[in-house]
Amino acid sequence: MAGTDINQQENQGAQESRIFQPPPDFVANAAISGMPAYEKLCAEAEADYEGFWARLAREELDWHKPFAQVLDESQAPFYKWFEDGELNASYNCLDRHIKAGNGGKTALVFEADDGTVTRATYQELHERVCKFANGLKSRGIKKGDRVIIYMSMSIEGVAAMQACARIGATHSVVFGGFSAKSLQERIIDAGAVAVITADEQLRGGKHLPLKAIVDEALALGGCDTIRDVIVYKRTGGNIAWTEGRDIWLGDLVDAQAADCEPEWVSAEHPLFILYTSGSTGTPKGVQHSTGGFLLWAALTMKWTFDIKPADVFWCTADIGWVTGHSYIAYGPLAVGATEVVFEGVPTYPNAGRFWETIAKHKVSIFYTAPTAIRSLIKAADVDPKVHPKNYDLSSLRLLGSVGEPINPEAWMWYYKNVGGERCPIVDTFWQTETGGHMISPMPGATPMVPGSCTLPLPGIMTAIVDEAGADVANGQGGILVVKRPWPSMIRTIWNNPERFKTSYFPDELGGKYYLAGDGAIRNSDTSYFTITGRIDDVLNVSGHRMGTMEIESALVANPIVAEAAVVGKPDDTTGESICAFVVLKQARPTGEEAKRIAQELRNWVAKEIGPIAKPKEIRFGDNLPKTRSGKIMRRLLRVLAKGETITQDISTLENPAILEQLKEAS
Repeated sequence: MAGTDINQQENQGAQESRIFQPPPDFVANAAISGMPAYEKLCAEAEADYEGFWARLAREELDWHKPFAQVLDESQAPFYKWFEDGELNASYNCLDRHIKAGNGGKTALVFEADDGTVTRATYQELHERVCKFANGLKSRGIKKGDRVIIYMSMSIEGVAAMQACARIGATHSVVFGGFSAKSLQERIIDAGAVAVITADEQLRGGKHLPLKAIVDEALALGGCDTIRDVIVYKRTGGNIAWTEGRDIWLGDLVDAQAADCEPEWVSAEHPLFILYTSGSTGTPKGVQHSTGGFLLWAALTMKWTFDIKPADVFWCTADIGWVTGHSYIAYGPLAVGATEVVFEGVPTYPNAGRFWETIAKHKVSIFYTAPTAIRSLIKAADVDPKVHPKNYDLSSLRLLGSVGEPINPEAWMWYYKNVGGERCPIVDTFWQTETGGHMISPMPGATPMVPGSCTLPLPGIMTAIVDEAGADVANGQGGILVVKRPWPSMIRTIWNNPERFKTSYFPDELGGKYYLAGDGAIRNSDTSYFTITGRIDDVLNVSGHRMGTMEIESALVANPIVAEAAVVGKPDDTTGESICAFVVLKQARPTGEEAKRIAQELRNWVAKEIGPIAKPKEIRFGDNLPKTRSGKIMRRLLRVLAKGETITQDISTLENPAILEQLKEAS
């Protein structure tokens, strides 16, 4: 739990005094209406924890075989929920709505990069998923197999995930911006039998390769488990082809039957593995269960988003991240909602794209990242034509924020200019590992404070503790933990249960509390939570978590690099940006040479990991600041990255003169 002096942290949100009440008409019609309703649910969970979750699981999901045991804690921290119950995620997302007479309701509204719109009803999506599932079965893919999905946003991407769930195959979606090496590592770790991809993806008017990166990943070696590469023809771009291994999606599914009996699985059956960065160089395969994950995805759609039958829901995330799993591929469909699936980027063809899309599709619930909001604030300042006030956003009734804490002034801009001061904002704190929202306003109950995620959801037992695991007083910074297991929590790290225990249930906290990895503080008056930042060596760039070790390893793999250290620094647009301190195997470069080499290293990291991991700044030195025992003093690098004056004790530093070299960015 190294990296941050949590007791010294301050956060504007913890001191924020502005309070915004939910509108009375919203409160009157909300799923959780008023604070007494919220408090009643919390009290129910406190009084009978297992009974609370059992009731919700029976009410929210359709079970093929009812569960008898709610929570098995016998092998803690490897908790099991509803294990003896059987269900199917795809059935819960599709079939039950059709059986209820809602097959003709629009499920997905796909807005392509070029603005072309395609719609699919629940009946049509069911047929696509069933044909896809039958196609996978025809290739010998079965329950328990792992399938990699490397696609951009599309109806086919959602259908691929649902098809895997339908036959009991465990999917692992890899973000389409990741490199061939990153893809290869995930294929090997998962032991995947197939990759589902597309010829290319379209982003911001550009054709970007997907199949070519899959080919490169497989050529790197070690992917012997892969039997099939299934390719969706998105652009018709020219791609290489390996006979016997590669198959067009259309050829696979067109002749298949339009119905596929779901594979009934235990609630603990692995629904998916999603790889996320850790503080070591190896990505962590976060494994989620079927029943617990689906229950929380559905419940949070109702509680946090207050979803109604007539709503049009839009989450702007990508299916390659957990937000796209919980709030695109599963949550909205589990509750029978209509949702927008967006292929493009917020600034193409101009920075009014989000607002134009909301107006076009009459979006009522809009869920996006603070990074996007901050970039669009800047864009509107530069070009007033793309300011939200120029678009009809009257359909909106609720706004959401995800991926990182939202700073109070961005919150205020969002509230005033997008929501017209009439839409509550749900500032949601959660993680890949938690499966869904953990701390968030309930929009019809919780008074909102800009920059604060406010209070935990009913049944989520969060606390702030010190490094010995003891609770700290409100107003004092500490470590955010969850004291009781909850249904949608991570079950293990794929192939590495020991890493799961040490990462999330460390002995320092007695091995009994889930460690979120974030620092937090509770307001002395309201008891509201405000997240103050990571306590480990994981960076959060545009809501995407990346391990410093992973980026350092990529830099050092370059033949001209001798040593590298990576830290984060605050960034107005991305929340946090990457600053790399690099020692070369040659003389320290300066001027134009330094700029040239820095750009080469950025491109190198993009190839090794993906463009999202490129350092924004690279600083060259003859050495890194180290203690006499050889330990890099990262706390000094963080200060340098921020451009602050070093006030800490540097008496243990072996080479204090090096600090002057590292002040300049290339």
